[in-house]
Amino acid sequence: MRKLAVVMIGLLGLLFVAGCGGVDSENTGASVPTMSPPVAAEAPGFREGAPPKDSPAPANSDRKEVITGSIDVSAEDPIAAAATVTDQVNAVDGRIDSRTEQPGTDKRTARAVLSVRVPADKTDAFVTGLGGVGTVTRVSTNRDDVTMQWQDLDARIRALQSSVDRLRALMAGAANTADLIAAEEALASRQGELDSLTAQKRSLDDQVALSTLTITLTADEDRAPGDPDNFWDGIVSGWHSLVDWLKDAVVFAGKAVPWLGFLAVIGAVLWALVRLVRGRGRKTGAAVSAPTALATKPDTGAEGKHSVGEDPKGADSADGAGDDQAEQP
Repeated sequence: MRKLAVVMIGLLGLLFVAGCGGVDSENTGASVPTMSPPVAAEAPGFREGAPPKDSPAPANSDRKEVITGSIDVSAEDPIAAAATVTDQVNAVDGRIDSRTEQPGTDKRTARAVLSVRVPADKTDAFVTGLGGVGTVTRVSTNRDDVTMQWQDLDARIRALQSSVDRLRALMAGAANTADLIAAEEALASRQGELDSLTAQKRSLDDQVALSTLTITLTADEDRAPGDPDNFWDGIVSGWHSLVDWLKDAVVFAGKAVPWLGFLAVIGAVLWALVRLVRGRGRKTGAAVSAPTALATKPDTGAEGKHSVGEDPKGADSADGAGDDQAEQP
């Protein structure tokens, strides 16, 4: 019996141990994460929505630049140098938008100004090649980044193009006249905006593709005309200066003659007006002084010779009669 009891206790203990081990194994499997083989970290280029690393970048991600600049070149003969620059522009498949030439004279130096358009990727090589035309005295270039502007125009054009396509589809399936008219009005508005944006993008593409350079060609300062090199040249230059001055003086005198005649006429008219005003003033003064003199003269005589109430003529006649009587014997 003891042996049987020991055997039973041993079996029960084994069963208990087995049950606990199963429970622990289940709990351990639930709490401890299963070890999985390491996964390689994803590169930023392989995230969702990003282009593959080995795939080419989209075309609109390229940098868009508008290159402008100005270059000053000193040459012995600017006119001939301008022709050489023209040949160089044609060699790089560029074009000349404007060309101004000023031949040299005794008073001014020769000069030429060109506005050229050259491919953007050949701009640096073209500027370097100008050293063979003459002495490059100044170079100024500017690179304006227009990538965002180009991308914005491209996105708006694609959106408007999609809208135009949808409106055309609606017009094709319009069930009544009202829907057709509404679709046509919307299509006209969208098409006009699309054409405007397309023109802007075309102009921007032209600016990006071709650089704009202004090239100014001038004569060498050492070879500027009008600077004598010796005594005889100085005498000749002085003589020409005197002759030029005399010519200018004669021309100035010829221009001044009509003005002198005009000023003489104006002076004569003013002198006549002054004389007329002075003559009228003298006549008016004389007319005013004459009545005053006549009015004051009789009063003074009456007060000095006669008393009030006496007749001057009677007194004179009486005096005359008395004299006659005294003369009679």
